[in-house]
Amino acid sequence: MAWNQTPERMVRDFQFPDFRAAMAFLNRVADVAEDHGHHPEIFNVYGRVRLTLTTHDAGNTVTDKDLRLAAAIDALMAP
Repeated sequence: MAWNQTPERMVRDFQFPDFRAAMAFLNRVADVAEDHGHHPEIFNVYGRVRLTLTTHDAGNTVTDKDLRLAAAIDALMAP
């Protein structure tokens, strides 16, 4: 599944078999986010994760920061 992008935000949903797998993914996302100095909004319920990217200091718009972080998060899902 791809990111759903509007001018204000990028959103992507992820599905995992259980809460533990979702949290393991989120820990990897946290490392990538720290490396990029840019952090997603995170929603996590059981095995469902929703990440939202926007650049608050640019007026809540999608910027290159969001695009680069989205690509790095996508790379986490690659086999």
